[in-house]
This record gives sequence, structure tokens and C-alpha cells, in this order.
Amino acid sequence: MVKVGAHEAKTHLPRLLDQVEAGESIVITRHGRDVAILSAISPAAGRPDAATAIAQGRKARKGVTLGGLKIQDLIDQGRP
Repeated sequence: MVKVGAHEAKTHLPRLLDQVEAGESIVITRHGRDVAILSAISPAAGRPDAATAIAQGRKARKGVTLGGLKIQDLIDQGRP
């Protein structure tokens, strides 16, 4: 596992993210003490895929009202 100081991590974050995507974990230190680990997340811990997110959004807003206005009616009118 590679160790980098906080300043270097801030300065070279894009490069460090490339290393993490390649499977490496990186320990970030401050004044010589380990304070964080930069590592890849598992796909299950990340965001849902687009189809799942859309389905969840539709389910969540079904029947929801906003001061008597239905969210779907606002969407149909082109209002956010």
C-alpha cells in the first residue's frame, strides 16, 4: 500500500484516483500519521444503475403531493 502526505494527495488527486481505479489502495498521512485510506468502492456499494435509479424515482414520487399539487402534474407542465 502506497503512503502519501495530505498535501501531495491534494496536489496529485487525479493521478492517485487513476492508481485506485487500477486496484491500488493509498494511505493518506498528515504529519507522518495515517489518517485515511483512498480505495475503490465495490460496485454494490456505489450508485445504482440508471434503470434502477429511474424506477426508484418513479416509485418514490408516486402519489406524493406538494401543497396539494401532485408532482407528476408539475412535471407534465414542465415545472421542476
